[in-house]
Amino acid sequence: MGPASYALLVGAAFAAGLVDAIAGGGGLIAFPALVAVGLPPHLALGTNKGQAVFGAVSSAASYWRGGGLDRDRAPLAFALGFAGSCLGAAAVLAIRPEPLRPVFIVLLAAAAVVVLLRGHVHARAHPPVHPRVALAGIAVGLGAYDGFFGPGAGSMLIVAFVLVFGDPMMRASGNAKVVNLASNLAAVAVFAARGTVLWEIAVPMAAANAAGATVGSRLALRHGDRFVRWVVLLVVSAAIAKLAVDFARA
Repeated sequence: MGPASYALLVGAAFAAGLVDAIAGGGGLIAFPALVAVGLPPHLALGTNKGQAVFGAVSSAASYWRGGGLDRDRAPLAFALGFAGSCLGAAAVLAIRPEPLRPVFIVLLAAAAVVVLLRGHVHARAHPPVHPRVALAGIAVGLGAYDGFFGPGAGSMLIVAFVLVFGDPMMRASGNAKVVNLASNLAAVAVFAARGTVLWEIAVPMAAANAAGATVGSRLALRHGDRFVRWVVLLVVSAAIAKLAVDFARA
């Protein structure tokens, strides 16, 4: 790749880290950028995880220090998110790469719709009867999705924590970062072991992603739920516009 491609990917990684820290959906920026510069699906997935994990660490640490997440839920959410992501990453590596492109387009569209609807989600009045069971379903299920594909997983986690636990949006965003960190760590370990992470691309993207995540976490903690909702709606609008252009060109 030439300097222009590297510059595009670094810029995309910074934007992805910033957006992901606030509202989830950073993969809707980083993954298409990796595909756009010519990487095959498996390499794009692995490299995306290689760069995203550093932003996930930075974002989770910022929410932890700022008191923006529930520390009593964190250990179980982390462990189950890690396990689910291992299953998802192993599954995607068992599939031949040729059929993945149309599958990814469908998953991106579904992820964008979920993010769009999130602006109309209202928290439930009471917590679940069996909170550990509910947390297990969220962490394992969406951890597996994150390991298998990824884009939109952070936003889906926020939706789940709002709907199931009644978390305010900013709190849900912080709690989502715990599962997201676990799923990224598990997925990058699986992909790296199979040689599908291009570290010469992932490392400069990782530095930009971590910087963006730090900025995004501070903005979310400072400005709260209304800010998070507006950012996610802007991200979704951009994602839908890109998908529309892709379908038109196909």
